[in-house]
Amino acid sequence: MEVTVKLFASLGKYLPPGAKRNETVMEIADDVSVDQLITQLNLPRELTHLVLINGIYIEPEKREKTTFSPGDEFAVFPPIAGG
Repeated sequence: MEVTVKLFASLGKYLPPGAKRNETVMEIADDVSVDQLITQLNLPRELTHLVLINGIYIEPEKREKTTFSPGDEFAVFPPIAGG
């Protein structure tokens, strides 16, 4: 199935080649979990602060069991600091 993957700020460098504007459409297996996709993208766990599917926050303890549906939008933000 296809899902749209969006990686923001410093995470954009982990997108596959050919990604535009920090997003790409990826083909994934039907049973891939959020945690498995994070691993597949080689994202450092400490940088996967805000994880969303279709704008809904996925808590860290639910990422191992939460899977995708065709056409989902998966977004990941690193921790953000400001002053």
